[in-house]
Amino acid sequence: MKQSIRITTKPIQARVKVPGSKSITNRALLIAALAEGVSEITQILVSDDTIAFIEALRQLGVMMQFDPSAQSCIVGGCNGHFPKNKASIWCAQAGTLARFLLAACASSPGNYSFDAAPQLRDRPIASLLKALCTQGAKVEPKNVKQMPFTIKGSDGLQGGNLEIDGSLSGQFVSALLMVAPFAKTPTIIEAHHLVNRPFVHMTCTMMSEFGVLVRRMHQERFSIPTPQRYIARDYTVEPDLTTAGYFFAAAAVTGGQVTIQPVNVKKSLQGDVKFITLLEKMGCQIEEDLIGLSVKGPQELSGVSVDMRDCSDTFMTLAAIAPFAKTPTTITNIGHTRLQESNRISVMRQELTKLNIKVEEGPDWIKIYPGVPIGGKIDSHNDHRIAMAFSIIGLRVPGIEIDNAECVTKTCPDFFQLWDTLF
Repeated sequence: MKQSIRITTKPIQARVKVPGSKSITNRALLIAALAEGVSEITQILVSDDTIAFIEALRQLGVMMQFDPSAQSCIVGGCNGHFPKNKASIWCAQAGTLARFLLAACASSPGNYSFDAAPQLRDRPIASLLKALCTQGAKVEPKNVKQMPFTIKGSDGLQGGNLEIDGSLSGQFVSALLMVAPFAKTPTIIEAHHLVNRPFVHMTCTMMSEFGVLVRRMHQERFSIPTPQRYIARDYTVEPDLTTAGYFFAAAAVTGGQVTIQPVNVKKSLQGDVKFITLLEKMGCQIEEDLIGLSVKGPQELSGVSVDMRDCSDTFMTLAAIAPFAKTPTTITNIGHTRLQESNRISVMRQELTKLNIKVEEGPDWIKIYPGVPIGGKIDSHNDHRIAMAFSIIGLRVPGIEIDNAECVTKTCPDFFQLWDTLF
């Protein structure tokens, strides 16, 4: 599917309600599935990734009453062990599904096969497999570094001291944390060079909300006592602030104002809430009231130099704003994004260059210079965040057409319909 982006000659003035957070939805689904009792998760994100997660839990025997129209799912907890001791798990393109359920299956007696779409097969998982095998799980074939494979789980992992390289994905650490309450002995997790730390802290907070104690000894070291159990509860998912970022960016590049409803900045679990502070540095005004969170764009944007290690999902959004600033923008500490849905640093350079924008890149950084973009066809590289980011440029530049735009169904199936509400 090709998507032409509609240009505007006026400042955007809009109120938008974005869907629920994917990160929170998938954590809530897994924790509820591992809990004792029945939970209802409401305002969940309904997208390719979350639907795949729900279907995978069903394959493991978990009771899932999913109502897409109501954006809710009733989950019958299995108290740490999946009812089925044999299942085939199709991960599609969902990284959280692959990492989180791999750890959960390793902690549950049985044999579970995992496979995924080619795009996800190429993403890193070897560090997590190694950590799980040191904890008592077994994988076939041995020394495998990508899907497909079969994991043979045990009745709880061993626990003890566990070290893992967190430089490629914070999801490895979140996966280990969520199954640690069922380990045979207390677990201490040391995550070296941890990226996306706020998402790991989101995991810790949600674990505590379901009744499990996690001691955060510092930002990269965690202690989980055993034995513990998750207690079922009803849980409401907050709006996805990564998705909200594209709409805030629309206000930034058009000098308009966009309000996202409802958002509570102080109580948000999402690390990408930091994106609004970056917009503020570029000259935007930020307001929060009973209606929601508003961003008002300035007459002239300023470039910034920022470390985005902890909110890297939004770096492409910032990169799409950058050509319209009066000074260059440099984004650093994002090397791990080369191993996500696409090589995101190189793809942003490649696609911005098509539009006549000067861009430089390094192993873990990108620099975007001010310019006057021209229209052109954008290859999304089947990456939802690339497709959504270049929609921002299309507001100011005629002739922007995004190829394979249907990839947005991974996290926001209604993205382009919501985008049209800006006009």
